[in-house]
Amino acid sequence: MFTGLIEEVGRIKNITRSGDAMVLTIEAKEILEDVSIGDSIAVNGICLTVTSYQSFSFTVDVMPETMHRTNLKDLKVGSLVNLERAMTPNRRFGGHFVAGHIDGVATLHGKKPVDNAIYFTFHANPSLTNYMVPKGSIAIDGISLTLVDVEKNQFSVSIIPHTLQQTNLVSKQIGQTVNIEVDMIGKFVEKYVTNLLEQRSNEKTNLTEDFLKENGFA
Repeated sequence: MFTGLIEEVGRIKNITRSGDAMVLTIEAKEILEDVSIGDSIAVNGICLTVTSYQSFSFTVDVMPETMHRTNLKDLKVGSLVNLERAMTPNRRFGGHFVAGHIDGVATLHGKKPVDNAIYFTFHANPSLTNYMVPKGSIAIDGISLTLVDVEKNQFSVSIIPHTLQQTNLVSKQIGQTVNIEVDMIGKFVEKYVTNLLEQRSNEKTNLTEDFLKENGFA
């Protein structure tokens, strides 16, 4: 589990591809202070496992499923990535609950300065925007942000200078992709309501003529 508060921006040092999988070597410093093999680190919002590490870098394996669902396939040597260690019980919780499980990708469509902030607008499939609400939480490349506007095929967030400078958003260009994890509460609510509606639908289907007669309705 993560908070969406980026600890460090790392840099891709090496990429080894094998079919639809790959191994990433990522340059970092701060997050390696207490690292161990098997630790979970969010890389652009994706929960990945440390398989080896050195003084200033670590490696992670990327499965085909992760490649298909995220923007890791677009990375190149030198690309900047957001990094966050898994949260601990004694750590102040300042973002929102981020699982590190990506729901899909969005494409940067526009950047507009507004006073001391920059409005980032992204294009996304309705399968993602259906879970978004204005003033709700969203994780973009692992960054905990608050939604400003939401439409059928796009959404926007407002970025303060600190967030811009401390994350990979500082280097994002129009047309590039970002990983999206919608607020997990919305997904849980949808699952519960869907199951409830299906259950009630099945109950209605079972209201046969014989059932009604047996219970005094005919």
